Amino acid sequence: MQLVESGGGLVQPGGSLRLSCAASLFTFSRYDMRWYRQAPGKERELVATITSAGGSTNYADSVKGRFTISRDNAKKTVYLQMNSLKPEDTAVYYCNADRPGWQSYWGQGTQVTVSS
Repeated sequence: MQLVESGGGLVQPGGSLRLSCAASLFTFSRYDMRWYRQAPGKERELVATITSAGGSTNYADSVKGRFTISRDNAKKTVYLQMNSLKPEDTAVYYCNADRPGWQSYWGQGTQVTVSS
């Protein structure tokens, strides 16, 4: 399966971006989807999770109330709406598809830079 992220870019503090991750996998709807990020010199961290049916979401404390993960199983796409962005949100953002007992997949990443 291929995951392709898009939507990253340069934004001023307080601004918004929406990331998209399009999947080529036929059974996309059976995978939990996650967004991770990795800032320079730091370890990759989990940002948000949405279950396969979209019924449950979870967020890192650092983004709660500012980021929203969602998915459209018909379009095989997961989204990350990011509002009230801060300089510390600057990172490469990766989407991940995970299903217990099956191979996990990663996208190539998209750069998000929050700076004035």
